[in-house]
Amino acid sequence: MSGAWTQPRRPPDSTLPAIAGTAVVVLALPVFLILDWPVAGWALGAFLWIASVGFGLLLHRLHTRTDNLAAAGVTAFGMMFRAIAVMVVVFAAAASDAWLGVAAALVYAVGYSAELGLSLVSYYTGPAAGRTAE
Repeated sequence: MSGAWTQPRRPPDSTLPAIAGTAVVVLALPVFLILDWPVAGWALGAFLWIASVGFGLLLHRLHTRTDNLAAAGVTAFGMMFRAIAVMVVVFAAAASDAWLGVAAALVYAVGYSAELGLSLVSYYTGPAAGRTAE
């Protein structure tokens, strides 16, 4: 059983986790409306989420189209830039209005958590590296 955690696996498809994260972000809107939280914070968080997912899909496409070391470096730098850009925008929003920044960070965090959770489940339940999916 210990080999299940250490066995190399193929990376899972990132489309379904991105859709799940987006669905969670969209489903957060009624919660914001019912609880009378700042809808502008939801809109900022949703925009950051959509922009981040779009940039991630662009980086994934770049990495899969070319199989060289330079594309891997660009992808790694792009993923770091994506996270830093989201933090900078959220901090700037929080500096102008604390609740706006908290709301935007919360929306982005629930979308990211849904995407990460589904990605981890699909990774650890997927086929081992070198094997085909059944």
